[in-house]
Amino acid sequence: MNKHYPLFYIAISFLLGALSVLSFAPFNYHFISLLSLSGLFYIWHRLSNARQGFLSGLFFGLGLFGFGISWIYISLNTYGGMPSWLSCLSTFLFCLFCAFFTGLIGWFSLHKKSSFFLIPFIWTFFEWIKGWVFTGFPWLTMGYSQVPSSPLVGFLPIIGIYGLTLILTSLALILSLVLLNKDKRSKLLRIGLVAAVLVSGQLLKKIEWTEPTGKPMSISLVQGNIAQDIKWQKETVTQTLQTYQKLIQKTKGQIILLPETALPLLAEYIPETFKKSVLLHASKVQGHVLIGAIERQDAKYFNVVLNLDGNSSQVYRKFHLVPFGEFIPLKFIFQYIYTYYLNMPMNDLSRGSNRQEPMAIENQKIAFNICYEDVFGEEIIQALPSATILANVSNDAWYGRSIAAYQHLQFSQARAIETGRMLIRATNTGATAIIDEHGIVKEILPAFTEGILEGDVQGFKNTTPYVFFGNWPVITLCFIALLGWIMRHSKLLWILKKK
Repeated sequence: MNKHYPLFYIAISFLLGALSVLSFAPFNYHFISLLSLSGLFYIWHRLSNARQGFLSGLFFGLGLFGFGISWIYISLNTYGGMPSWLSCLSTFLFCLFCAFFTGLIGWFSLHKKSSFFLIPFIWTFFEWIKGWVFTGFPWLTMGYSQVPSSPLVGFLPIIGIYGLTLILTSLALILSLVLLNKDKRSKLLRIGLVAAVLVSGQLLKKIEWTEPTGKPMSISLVQGNIAQDIKWQKETVTQTLQTYQKLIQKTKGQIILLPETALPLLAEYIPETFKKSVLLHASKVQGHVLIGAIERQDAKYFNVVLNLDGNSSQVYRKFHLVPFGEFIPLKFIFQYIYTYYLNMPMNDLSRGSNRQEPMAIENQKIAFNICYEDVFGEEIIQALPSATILANVSNDAWYGRSIAAYQHLQFSQARAIETGRMLIRATNTGATAIIDEHGIVKEILPAFTEGILEGDVQGFKNTTPYVFFGNWPVITLCFIALLGWIMRHSKLLWILKKK
């Protein structure tokens, strides 16, 4: 091979990774990820060793995450107060960390020629690892690129987001082999197989895994549009309270839901005048006011959703905290940066229980999750099948006018499809939305506007296969495939050494 070819292929890998971002929200060109992955696997077949495979995978990841999560810079610099140079460095290092997993996939894929056919299993397995190591960051998992309308989404209620990744990468591998194979009959068979899988997925979308239960409930989702740079300033607390009080007075729903930490003060300090005014309105419309706030218990602080009527059982405490945002990992290393370079309020919170009962409101049971907790499908299903409705409260104002909020919305759509449940989202600046059980956004408020989204939400019962089995069937399959390959080559190596 010409010595310049590897550099060319590595550069193309970077471009393919960057192009893959267009498959995710807000662009939603689902087919691009299939084509870009096919191109990457074709490149891996053309490269000659594992080191080149690692670099190709690493640069694909840098393209994907460098363009896909560059909004991290905004949270660090614009709202976190970190100097530009340190924000750039921190964002790059984090993207490099995420890309490292893709590099490992490339290394394993070229370590032995026979491992080329294991690429879908390797890819899925490493995406799963990235989803839990260091508390996990499954952002831009490839399966999400198919949500909500690709034919492959039909498989989502059965095998979950990692199963969707496995199918997507398998189809991409088949298409890459079409490029490599010169036999027309073989090409037609492989294209036919890809078409059959797509048709099967489209047919599976017609299956109704769950069914309605109880009467629909009217909901009012409140979007305060409080700028992040003033949200936690003492001088603006009164203004924030007035904004939400004014908006709540206009609501009509049985459920009146405010965003994550809508009120920038401890729950115990919410003024009695605010409570009385809001609860009086709720009584008139026969509604329940659910508010995102910070709760103090002894010396611990929790990010919570609570029912303002004071019912102690109507509280959800966030379990999966954001590292570096809500708690400081490895304090002996990073405390200095937080002290001198960052201004992150509420950065040392405590975790709630990993199993909390859904809130019983009217004739439905609502399972809440806060912020990016809805990226973890295996955690969301712990509240099912008891929960009939899912609800997310978030504050993506940290990421400015970037694509982050729309990517987050896409993950919520995936949770709705996986569980067969409607999902409601109340956010500070967007995307506040009502998502049906098929993952389709029924209604949404314009981003960065103050407003109320009025609508109805229907509860659903029964379970999808994914709710019953979770990620384990897919991950176990990947593990067995990789273990079999390792054992086979270990045995072969032992025989060769013996000879």
